[in-house]
Amino acid sequence: MPNLNGGRKKPKQTVKKKPFRLNEAKKLVAPVVIITGLFLGAIGMRGVFLNRASATLGGPYTLIDMHGHPLTERQFRGRYTLIYFGYTHCIDVCPLTLATVTQALDLMGKESHQIVPIFITVDPSRDTPEVVADYVSHFSPNIVGLTGTESQIHAVIDSFHVMARRRGTSADHMSSGYLMDHSSVLYLMDGNNRLVSVLPVDTSPEEIATRLRRLVPAS
Repeated sequence: MPNLNGGRKKPKQTVKKKPFRLNEAKKLVAPVVIITGLFLGAIGMRGVFLNRASATLGGPYTLIDMHGHPLTERQFRGRYTLIYFGYTHCIDVCPLTLATVTQALDLMGKESHQIVPIFITVDPSRDTPEVVADYVSHFSPNIVGLTGTESQIHAVIDSFHVMARRRGTSADHMSSGYLMDHSSVLYLMDGNNRLVSVLPVDTSPEEIATRLRRLVPAS
């Protein structure tokens, strides 16, 4: 049929529509790719962080054991160490943590034999070898208690980035009944004294045992 200009109407061009399923799939794939990328990125960043921490946290140390003998990290070569920093006059978190660690290692049975639990005091002026030996004996005969001179303790505290300071005023510092504020975590080191993981102390013995089983290779 002619149009007003005397020509014929052009036939309408048909536009092929992309299949619905393909469009919807692309919409679904895009966020999945983004989420996957973020997830993999988080894993990568965790690995980078752990590698950096392994290189900067911890290191060689020379301390004094419960029997008054010098001791270095080389004594534990080939075995994992689970290190906790505290002090014997602690009234809450320290005894609770050592009790939790003891229960966790008991739950692991034979799997715990390659893990050495270590208690390092942050209060060497009061925690002599004898005091430390008596303290850890209340929890487990397997815990190695360590102390040292002021300079030795300060050195190991710095290398593990532990916060420790006396609480109270300067007058309180002159008293023997002072308390200590200190950070409270568990450091799991491998057989070469390199950081494997930092474990929180505010969890159950079962959870700590489960995490240790994952982190320490079966012997």
